[in-house]
Amino acid sequence: MLAAQTDPSTSALTLDAIRAAAKRIEGQIERTPMLRSRTLSAITGAEVWIKFENLQFTSAFKERGALNKLLQMGADEKRRGVIAASAGNHAQALAYHAQRLGVPTTIVMPKATPFVKVEQTRHWGAEVLLEGDTFDDAYAHACTVCDDRNLVFVHPFNDIDIMIGQGTTALEMLQDAPDLDTLVVPIGGGGLIAGMAVAAKTLKPDIRMIGVEAEMYPSFHCRTRGETMKGGGQTIAEGIAVKQVGDLPFAAAGHLIEEIVLVPESGFERAVALLATIEKTVSEGAGAAALAALLVAPDTFKGRKCGLVISGGNIDTRLLASVLERSLVREGRIAILRFIGDDRPGILATVARIIGDRGANILQVEHHRMKLDAPAKGVEFDIEIETRDARHTAEIMDALIAAGYNARRL
Repeated sequence: MLAAQTDPSTSALTLDAIRAAAKRIEGQIERTPMLRSRTLSAITGAEVWIKFENLQFTSAFKERGALNKLLQMGADEKRRGVIAASAGNHAQALAYHAQRLGVPTTIVMPKATPFVKVEQTRHWGAEVLLEGDTFDDAYAHACTVCDDRNLVFVHPFNDIDIMIGQGTTALEMLQDAPDLDTLVVPIGGGGLIAGMAVAAKTLKPDIRMIGVEAEMYPSFHCRTRGETMKGGGQTIAEGIAVKQVGDLPFAAAGHLIEEIVLVPESGFERAVALLATIEKTVSEGAGAAALAALLVAPDTFKGRKCGLVISGGNIDTRLLASVLERSLVREGRIAILRFIGDDRPGILATVARIIGDRGANILQVEHHRMKLDAPAKGVEFDIEIETRDARHTAEIMDALIAAGYNARRL
């Protein structure tokens, strides 16, 4: 179990508080399904149960904490309004429930925030301020605006009421699947795993809590070892791309987590694709982190009864399309074949017939006449094909080679 210091300021984060929050928010958020996946169980070697938090109205678990916070505010605080710095799910969850409750909301986002996220947040009645190039810039500006306007700051994870609300996820999971012996939870700032760990460990002290972080942003992992995180970069798991884990979540949960699995980009991509193709559900990169952990570290979970949280489903449609197409490439179902042929009429028809006769589909063809790899009277061809699987692709390549076209896969 990972070591951490307890903090008296987290003493309010208790099972009783989480149970009270569950009653408080009941009927105002979705009671999301918890289902066993036979196919993912077979793939991973674990018994896989999935909590579909991507089916919340704003498509993420963040509604639990945001609503719990709002419902406990006094009349004067509600009148003054709330402010948050967020470019993602926290912004939408807070704006949506604040609008329902008649609480004015201000959200500060970095200037580079995708337009669709800005508009979705404005749709729920929030005033959106675009400030700075990074989240840290937006956060600093939000603090200034909070002081200037005398607003209530709602932090996305470093807040006890937020953590208590997120902990209700674990209550529901253990109600629906009481035999679980492992919970696998994404870690960004740490609010979700902190609340869930307190609830789960109080109910079942022997249950294993496994955190999941992006390999490029191992903030919780590094802090448990007294190291400074040296990472960063573009990740499809931007929802957990946090450079510094929250002090309160770390104090509350660090000593309750047995292990943290670090996931590379390919793991997130594969998990998003599997959830779409097998479970027929849309997950963002961070939302698929729990499944990604089972895929990249199978020995950690083999034979265990694992509860996985799909924490969110807000993924850009173009990114989702790219991830799904890249998964086809990994599976060998889409391949680019390169060969050099004579620059004469009919060669493409001959090659197309070889490919078509063997049941593959041509997606795209490119000619490269100026490539010096090809002779002056030749041309280099790149043909993108769609096949049934890697074996089928190999059969197509063998047929082309047998016909005199020395094809290789790029």
